[in-house]
Amino acid sequence: MTSQSRAPAGTGDAPTVLVVDDDTDLRESLGSLLRSIGLNVALFGSAAELLAADRVAGPGCLVLDVRLPGVSGLDFQTQLARAAINLPIIFMTGHGDVPMTVRAMKAGAVDFLTKPFREQDMLDAVTAALARDRAQREADRELEGVRGLYASLTPREREVMGFVTRGLMNKQIAGEMGLSEITVKIHRGNVMRKLGVRSVADLVRMAETLGSQRLEPER
Repeated sequence: MTSQSRAPAGTGDAPTVLVVDDDTDLRESLGSLLRSIGLNVALFGSAAELLAADRVAGPGCLVLDVRLPGVSGLDFQTQLARAAINLPIIFMTGHGDVPMTVRAMKAGAVDFLTKPFREQDMLDAVTAALARDRAQREADRELEGVRGLYASLTPREREVMGFVTRGLMNKQIAGEMGLSEITVKIHRGNVMRKLGVRSVADLVRMAETLGSQRLEPER
């Protein structure tokens, strides 16, 4: 990792914007612009340089030129998606066309800016990208917490939860599972207590967070 590409230390949890462009002047100009609003910035001349650098663990986004030496920006977007690296991407290009833009946006890009672009347009795009990243990180933290709670349930409690979130009453669940209604009530109470919910509506929302495939009753 070169000194030019090294991200400044920054302070606290300030986001880092990764800029990848083989135009040195533009790269440095963007770095100055983004630092002027208090962001950490790491500059790279190619996708390969970024991959060789230490990965930034905190919040951030990627400003990526479409035409790069080696792997193109669009192909790099595909590589990141396959590696489950969900960093919001802002594309920039001097050679943009409609199919290219459509491909980038369908793959999840936040914006697609054609050079030369206004500084404010870039700042607006980065602001939107960082907001998306914060929202995704918050959703990931929530999901991790819910998964931890769900893991505390016994297999039988998970089965009961699946039936409850499908709208079945205790008597119906008892019939499906071959249990007494009082046993179902006990399991249901344990589920509510362990998951920290007070209503079926809350339980359904938690189930939706987990994904319905996790809650199918075992047959």
